[in-house]
Amino acid sequence: MTVTRFAPSPTGYIHVGNLRTALMNFLIARKAGGTFILRIDDTDPERSKEEYVDAIKEDLEWLGLHWDRIERQSQRLDRYAEAADRLRDMGQLYEAFETPTELDLKRKKQLNMGRPPVYDRAALALSEDEKARLRDERGPGVWRFKLDHQRIGWEDGILGPVSIDAASVSDPVLIRGDGQVLYTLASVVDDTEMGVTDVVRGADHVTNTATQIQIIAALGGKAPDFAHHSLLTGPQGDALSKRLGTLSLRDLRARGVEPMALLSLMARLGSSDPVELRTSIDELVEGFDITHFGAAPTKFDADDLFPLTAHVLQERPYEQVADTIAALGVPGDIAPRFWEVMRENITTLNDLGDWWALCRDGAEPIIDEADREFVAQAMAMLPEGPLDEDSWGNWTGAVKEATGRKGRGLFMPLRLALTGQQHGPDMRRLLPLLQRIRAKE
Repeated sequence: MTVTRFAPSPTGYIHVGNLRTALMNFLIARKAGGTFILRIDDTDPERSKEEYVDAIKEDLEWLGLHWDRIERQSQRLDRYAEAADRLRDMGQLYEAFETPTELDLKRKKQLNMGRPPVYDRAALALSEDEKARLRDERGPGVWRFKLDHQRIGWEDGILGPVSIDAASVSDPVLIRGDGQVLYTLASVVDDTEMGVTDVVRGADHVTNTATQIQIIAALGGKAPDFAHHSLLTGPQGDALSKRLGTLSLRDLRARGVEPMALLSLMARLGSSDPVELRTSIDELVEGFDITHFGAAPTKFDADDLFPLTAHVLQERPYEQVADTIAALGVPGDIAPRFWEVMRENITTLNDLGDWWALCRDGAEPIIDEADREFVAQAMAMLPEGPLDEDSWGNWTGAVKEATGRKGRGLFMPLRLALTGQQHGPDMRRLLPLLQRIRAKE
């Protein structure tokens, strides 16, 4: 059975980069009828916050990406400790004591000599007495996995054949000096014990994947099928990482982005398939193929989400927005008509508030000096009593006959006087919704 996972750290809000990983893993599981695990990577007790755990779940639920089960790494520390003991017994996990400054000096020296800046394994030469002395002086050391210096290869679901020389990679630190288990070990243990079959993540994890494949083998596990998606950039190719804080899912939601608009874009972005607005998760699943994605950096522009959102809303029936419209104070007898008129003239539901304010209170009219007398004459001819969709045509027809004006010269001054805007809904449909009509002389 296909098993995938999304493993966010609860140290902040999910952003579009995280979503891409979550969505791909979700779609692979759903397409295969498998299991999608939400795995909270909370082994860092200082940075992990419960409020972010709640926010991660809330964001995924908002999008409709429902998980089959949830796991907490903080509740599996005994499993990681057992795996670490096994690696120590094999001689593949060793303690090292270099300070960050010492490691930096070693890297600079190696670079100056034209060598890869990898850890030199000096800790392997330490005697037990030397280790004891260093522990007394510096406290416990970090624990590094001893890589076999051979090529590590796999068939990547996106990148194709990948091969990395382990000798060009530093022995990864699996446990910090304070005892905190790092992602590399925790993820290997979880993937192995939870039967994860497919892992999709960013291209910045390729080197991690190589080391994890060796650790999985050392622990007697079977490596999942890996696929590494391209990294997102800004619309001009700039590094998106600097702006991810403003691209959190909750920020996009607050700006009115609709879930299916966001999912439709992210399910195709960076692939050879065109972006097409989908109406359901099932449609996304049916149209998803991981092999259609490429390795080149992928441009993401948040502005692309808003035309898609507008299209989503144009197709939305009144029943699905009734509560939103009621919260604005729109009377129930005109609320359905208000939605029918406005849904083709909004980008997000947030825009409805301004349109209702205009309908309810009127707008500051815009009247050119040359049109002032014409507008005053026209407003005096506006029929009294309830207005319907015939009122605009009847009124402007009478004004045309009385003033001789026609076309844009007739309609635009009246639109500006009534709404203060050059564009908007068809005036035939908007006029009956205006609760108070006024024009300044």
